[in-house]
Amino acid sequence: MLFLFYNNSEEDVKMEEKIIEVLKKANKALSVIEINDLLGYTEIEELNILNQKLQVLSNNYAIYHSSKDKYLLFENSHLKKGILNVNKKGNGFVIIDGEEPDVFISFRNLNGALNGDNVIAEIIKEDEGRILKIVKRGNETLVGKVVIKKSKVYVYPDDHKIDIKILLKDTKGLVEGHKVLVKLNKRIDAKTFTGDIVKLIGHINDPGVDILSIVYKYNINVDFNDEIIEELNSIPDKVLSEEIDVRKDLRNEIIFTIDGEDTKDIDDAISVERLVDGNYKLGVHIADVSYYVKEGSALDKEALDRGTSVYLIDSVIPMLPHQLSNGICSLNPGEDRLCMSCEMIINEKGQVIDYEISPSIINSKKKMTYTAVNQFLENKIIPEGYESFIDHLEIMKNLADVLRGDKLKRGSLDFDTDEVKILVDEKGIPYEITLRNIGAAENIIEDFMIAANECVATHVFMMDLPFIYRVHDSPKEQNIKDFLTFLGTLGYVYKDNLKKIDPINIQGLLDFVKNKDEAKILINLLLRKMRKADYRKENLGHFGLASKCYTHFTAPIRRYPDITVHRLLRTYFIDKKLNMDTINYLEKKLAYISEHSSKKEQSSVECEREVEAMKMAEYMEQHIGKTYQGMISGVTNFGLFIQLENLIEGLVSINNMEGYFRYDEHSLSLIGERNKNRYTIGDKVLVKLIRASKTEREIDFVIVKGKD
Repeated sequence: MLFLFYNNSEEDVKMEEKIIEVLKKANKALSVIEINDLLGYTEIEELNILNQKLQVLSNNYAIYHSSKDKYLLFENSHLKKGILNVNKKGNGFVIIDGEEPDVFISFRNLNGALNGDNVIAEIIKEDEGRILKIVKRGNETLVGKVVIKKSKVYVYPDDHKIDIKILLKDTKGLVEGHKVLVKLNKRIDAKTFTGDIVKLIGHINDPGVDILSIVYKYNINVDFNDEIIEELNSIPDKVLSEEIDVRKDLRNEIIFTIDGEDTKDIDDAISVERLVDGNYKLGVHIADVSYYVKEGSALDKEALDRGTSVYLIDSVIPMLPHQLSNGICSLNPGEDRLCMSCEMIINEKGQVIDYEISPSIINSKKKMTYTAVNQFLENKIIPEGYESFIDHLEIMKNLADVLRGDKLKRGSLDFDTDEVKILVDEKGIPYEITLRNIGAAENIIEDFMIAANECVATHVFMMDLPFIYRVHDSPKEQNIKDFLTFLGTLGYVYKDNLKKIDPINIQGLLDFVKNKDEAKILINLLLRKMRKADYRKENLGHFGLASKCYTHFTAPIRRYPDITVHRLLRTYFIDKKLNMDTINYLEKKLAYISEHSSKKEQSSVECEREVEAMKMAEYMEQHIGKTYQGMISGVTNFGLFIQLENLIEGLVSINNMEGYFRYDEHSLSLIGERNKNRYTIGDKVLVKLIRASKTEREIDFVIVKGKD
């Protein structure tokens, strides 16, 4: 387990590391004197400093200070430090980073801890414990609904795992049904806290308040403050003439963009050319956001805090204000725009044999749409206004085929998972849920962006300079073995050698399951066996793309790491700042940016998923009693998860199944004790919708007809 200590000198950090190493080797509790002797200290001053450091480490919960005035590591004790996850029954599990299994906590032993809290748990018997201490509240603020009882105003949290009520003192302007963001204060009793209003979100019946309530739950900023608005006034809305002379002028090149019909924040453009020697020239031109968002400015601090734009059904919470993201930074057609361009020469094998990365100025010749480009690429229908670009689209398609062939050859994984598309009316009520169409044009732009990201990352990596990488570690071997075992329970035997977990072997396994009737479910199961990609300052490669070196360079309007990459390119190769002070500064800063950006990305993903789950449940509230064809996507000891063709997922509770069923963990099945009916992942069933709850994000089915 990694512990980070901030605002410490290098000597402080070294001393803390030595203390932890001594405790690790001892594998038991030690007194201050014992630690002092093992460190070889002989002076009183050293002992005093050691006492201070031990206090700091115990205050930060890097080590445990026992009642007997001894110190030990958590992993060497009967104590566990982790995050509490409470279920709907009120019981919890302490999830410990890097350890399995989780520690079960009965509701009787929560000792005031709430869902999401960082806690210390004491093991009282095998895999069961009780909460000893709350290290840090997981939720300093909560979103909830105002309820008035006996003239007192309470807030009941939206998170049903947090079974408390919050008593408000300042209740001016509040009415029953208001949704608010509230800060927890003091505990009154086991179920009651006092709290203060941080934000009045709106009334529960107002359009959009349902989504905003989830947004505030994840501490996502919605508005930009006055300082940022003031700073925007100093940013020009046209390219300044002095910038033209110091950039590569590409305004006469055939450069164009391809995006969705409603896209207004366009941060990438492309150019393609077939050279006389048979090679291709691919230009990926990315909006130079870092030129306008200066490091340390109010805009920059806000962008770092947000980390990413958040996409919610039919709207977006932008990382940057619209004046930038839709204005001077957006590569709008017919407008001069500042870019960072990565121009690559690619041979017929899909390999980059030469490249140039430079600050540039472009003028996009056309804003194309995925729909129109797909009409031509897939159906040979030439959309109106695209006639003069047909040759470029043909070259683009040929180059993309070459690049994709090279990616597949090295083992890049194409999970080809479906995406849901939720259509809502002007009041935000969903009226249709279908699958999002991903066509050839979308895949081509993805391939081109991957090529540019790899090129930029490799360029900096080869110079051994501090950088921010997009990394994806290889899956755990046991996870892949578990997946193969499960395939066997379905009667599928994968005969290829998987002793080595590398992209090519996983690609072979992926191709194997794509041919099965349960392909969609199996692909999702295999995807869950993969690790999550994140940002690091160390280059660990990208397993999913089978890339040795990868970064995010191509979306600076919506991702902060991309702005950082642009700044690093400018620092190293334009401003030529390669001194040790700069490098040491960047080493520390990039570690923070990487960790923070990864966390903000995860929060935005969870927010987007919860909004989708809510809208799916809201949609299904309108269809109670209807029957649907579905497939079993998950099996637990409490029931079956059913996925419909449009990716809506609901539960068939074991309590609503005829007869008694036992759960077989090995085969992920529910097996009838009397009739021997077996339900397992991939089985097709006919189900009826009996309940849906928007507020609880729940959908319940019963089986009408068993598996085909």
